[in-house]
Amino acid sequence: MKDALWAAIAATLRAEIAAGHYRPGDRLPTEAALSARFGVNRHTVRHALSALAEAGLVHSRRGSGVFVAQRPTDYPLGRRVRFHENLLAAGHTPSRRISRIETRPGDAEEARALRLRAGDPVHVVEGVSLSDDQPIAAFRSVFPAARFPDLPGALRETQSITRALAALGLADYTRSETRITAQLADPVLALALTVRPGAPVLRTVALNVDPKGLPVEHGQTWFAGERVTLTVADQA
Repeated sequence: MKDALWAAIAATLRAEIAAGHYRPGDRLPTEAALSARFGVNRHTVRHALSALAEAGLVHSRRGSGVFVAQRPTDYPLGRRVRFHENLLAAGHTPSRRISRIETRPGDAEEARALRLRAGDPVHVVEGVSLSDDQPIAAFRSVFPAARFPDLPGALRETQSITRALAALGLADYTRSETRITAQLADPVLALALTVRPGAPVLRTVALNVDPKGLPVEHGQTWFAGERVTLTVADQA
């Protein structure tokens, strides 16, 4: 019976979202309000909201509530890929959570991409990119440590790769190649993106170079497939 209750509540809310009663970006009523409306306890409501979140219809913001998910964000891939600029141009509010800044020996793939010797030190930066407080991508960027010895400090100060590189003297860089593959989110990636394990993700592997063509960043990004539309753009 309890399973039927949460499923029925989820179905009701799903139908109301589809009908436009709650629009993208709107906050849903609180758990207490939904509990009172449906005559159930908060655990049952929480189960229903979790089902909607797994389906990509809603997302939670810590301390703020549960919100209807925005429509998929158009994200252009071109010669100049700038996270903040892309989202601002699409009418969204960008933000990033950096979870790791570490210097370690580069592996064979990183060394090959950055034209280093295997084992040369690299800076590794990991985190999650958000659009309107909703996670849309997890990323890992790798930089040659010898060229940018002060990058970790600049990143901690600016929280932006573009601004950190500019502070270190690299005012411009471009994308030389991007490879895109599809995969399913493992439990760790699903947790970072707040999607269900096994949800579709688009993985990009990219190389950014300076004006002389020297590699500066080898990056991998895992986009939540239900939240992002990747577009190939010809940018100057």
